[in-house]
Amino acid sequence: MLRAGAQRLRGLPLPRLPLPGLLGRPRSTCSRGEENPPLSAETRWKDRAETVIIGGGCVGVSLAYHLAKAGMKDVVLLEKLELTAGSTWHAAGLTTYFHPGINLKKIHYYSIKLYEKLEEETGQVVGFHQPGSIRIATTPVRVDEFKYQMTRTGWHATEQYIIEPEKIQEMFPLLNTSKVLAGLYNPGDGHIDPYSLTMALAAGARKYGALLKYPAPVTSLKPRSDGTWDVETPQGSMRANRVVNAAGFWAREVGKMIGLEHPLIPVQHQYLVTSTIPEVKALKRELPVLRDLEGSFYLRQERDGLLFGPYESQEKMKVQDSWVTSGVPPGFGKELFESDLDRITEHVEAAMELVPVLKKADIITIVNGPITYSPDILPMVGPHQGVRNYWVAVGFGYGIVHAGGVGKYLSDWILHGEPPFDLIELDPNRYGKWTTTEYTEAKARESYGFNNIVGYPKEERFAGRPTQRVSGLYKILQSKCSMGFHAGWEQPHWFYKPGQDTQYRPSFRRTNWFEPVGSEYKQVMQRVGVIDLSPFGKFNIKGQDSIRLLDHLFANVIPKVGFTNISHMLTPKGRVYAELTVSHQSPGEFLLITGSGSELHDLRWIEEVAVRGGYDVEIKNVTDELGVLGVAGPQARKVLQKLTSEDLSDDVFKFLQTKSLQVSNIPVTAIRISYTGELGWELYHRREDSAALYDVIMNAGQEEGIDNFGTYALNALRLEKAFRAWGSEMNCDTNPLEAGLEYFVKLNKPADFIGKQALKQIKAEGLKRRLVCLTLATDDVDPEGNESIWYDGKVVGNTTSGSYSYSIQRSLAFAYVPVELGKVGQQVEVELLGKNYPAIVIQEPLVLTEPTRNRLKKKGGKDKI
Repeated sequence: MLRAGAQRLRGLPLPRLPLPGLLGRPRSTCSRGEENPPLSAETRWKDRAETVIIGGGCVGVSLAYHLAKAGMKDVVLLEKLELTAGSTWHAAGLTTYFHPGINLKKIHYYSIKLYEKLEEETGQVVGFHQPGSIRIATTPVRVDEFKYQMTRTGWHATEQYIIEPEKIQEMFPLLNTSKVLAGLYNPGDGHIDPYSLTMALAAGARKYGALLKYPAPVTSLKPRSDGTWDVETPQGSMRANRVVNAAGFWAREVGKMIGLEHPLIPVQHQYLVTSTIPEVKALKRELPVLRDLEGSFYLRQERDGLLFGPYESQEKMKVQDSWVTSGVPPGFGKELFESDLDRITEHVEAAMELVPVLKKADIITIVNGPITYSPDILPMVGPHQGVRNYWVAVGFGYGIVHAGGVGKYLSDWILHGEPPFDLIELDPNRYGKWTTTEYTEAKARESYGFNNIVGYPKEERFAGRPTQRVSGLYKILQSKCSMGFHAGWEQPHWFYKPGQDTQYRPSFRRTNWFEPVGSEYKQVMQRVGVIDLSPFGKFNIKGQDSIRLLDHLFANVIPKVGFTNISHMLTPKGRVYAELTVSHQSPGEFLLITGSGSELHDLRWIEEVAVRGGYDVEIKNVTDELGVLGVAGPQARKVLQKLTSEDLSDDVFKFLQTKSLQVSNIPVTAIRISYTGELGWELYHRREDSAALYDVIMNAGQEEGIDNFGTYALNALRLEKAFRAWGSEMNCDTNPLEAGLEYFVKLNKPADFIGKQALKQIKAEGLKRRLVCLTLATDDVDPEGNESIWYDGKVVGNTTSGSYSYSIQRSLAFAYVPVELGKVGQQVEVELLGKNYPAIVIQEPLVLTEPTRNRLKKKGGKDKI
């Protein structure tokens, strides 16, 4: 039950059919001029379209606006009911510069800057208020989280500050600050009327030539052999060069038309609007938007009252699972669900304690509407693997603030053939066949309930796990280690010994995995270790054009038969789209390996280039068929040699060589390579053979002291060897020259690989920044990546990844800095948890790789450790 003071907040439940536009309206009267668009927009029809966008919420309309404004002809938006029907119309309309995702900050930033000028451009009032917003910290760990986020702010355009309770009180005088320790303040944040925003974007889209057609529900999507689409509606059919699914909570039904099961779940989100509160009405300026992270709610001013929106716990929140099993009810568009105040009682009480005037407030509106969640709460944005010219912009839990930026991002990608910057965290291809409905529901429930949970580095979430994607070692290893989640797979992060703390204890500082990871590091450096690498993405490519295709795709040369190399796929502008190892197994037949998180991301790119160029090749994804074991360390050869008749000596089985052989009668493809930089092999085998292969290797290595190691130790090892990681040191934001990948880029090879000409121009113009390796002395915190680099009192760059170096017992990080600050010996500072630590640029690598050490020994040189 609510406390006595909260009884007034029960009010009357909202009718099931409220008037459109009732909610989120600005304090001044809105123009409704776009509610009835010009007659020509209603009666026109096109038989052909360059792009058909399905869905007339804020995201779909934003894309239509951006494509048309950029000059694309024949942009058509088809809306099932009317613009804003779905989740847009009832949204609370919050806009914020803040996001923990580095490049998602760019999406938020663009959206807000667009909304600031949209009224002037279109003549449509958008009801945009920018009183700022404050996130409230009431626990010390929240203060650490704020400091952690501030380290990632300095090298971005967004303004963000940590402020003291006194300043918070000054800005929000109705607040009870007795438990408040700090606030994270973003000037320029606020809220916008979603209906007016969408209508302004629609006016802009029409102004630049787009056709917005509604009601025009899509009844059928049929792909054609030439990559175009037949789009059917009751009003007629249309041929489209590409289709974009922006259908909100109808997106699953659109996907099903072409056999795709988009992992999306509608959840119920409630918020309340109060009547006039005298203390609010008496204020001389609008209150900033408040977010109480422990109470898990947002609160903002709505006219002379307050709007309060909580995120219930995963146990109490409600998933609209009937829509998943039976589809969205026909005709549903601007309806709402029955309110359920019992679900939000604890949040209401927390809000009344923080903002006491709520105790005497009356509710005039209760909103309980559907919003669509993906498993990880992030939207799915971009082209979809396996279906030509089918794009998605779906799963928006925060569609209002994402709409502007995503519209521009997708428009640029569609028009220019590559993403304007890296947003792989939004890639729809991060999900696959392993993403079942049961998994999606469990994760959506967890993600909703964890909306305001502390955002730790190395965070793990456990709902819905494990999936069907477990390696053959899962049952053997699960009780010995802390597992991490990688694209559906369970993979050991670190192993614990008897007597050690086995709990998952996330922290902004060194925590219970620090010492065990150090032991695993020594295991690999001094003896021999085994790691489960099954989550790797794995593709077989063969056919008469396979060499020609790969020569066009990759900046490196094609390895000879029986050898492997590291190769990069570049974008047309010369950025690093992907890094893979390419093994030439037999003439014209290749095994390509990529990271777990980029499996379908890379496969889509390869398939698209192959189809577009008409290459005669067969491309097969064998990720789920093959297991992978890594064996590394100075005793690796000795252990494996016991199990095979193949000569593993250095002269016979060379570094970067690949061979098919038997390990204790188990067939494997062995590649002499290791991300640890030590002597090692990766053993590719049938997934069902993993347990047997692991057992024979572990038994054979008893005399050598063999043991397990996980990905945390692997990361420390690869950083010491100065191995770059895709997604950190290189991605679609970086070119290979500034990332220090010149060795792998063959500008003089005959083939005109993608990005070659752009890279030549980049090289001719000279680099402005470069990747360097830093060491720094810290206390109990290590760099993770994306921290600000300071020099002479200014932010000059950012880290990309980091770890503790167990060899020199100091922190180690990669960082991008201006070229003039990239010299060995240069001193800079790295910001960690609110403190700047001195750092120095070192000659890389910190530790030479085993092949390099061997080469130097043969030449009479000395080992460098």
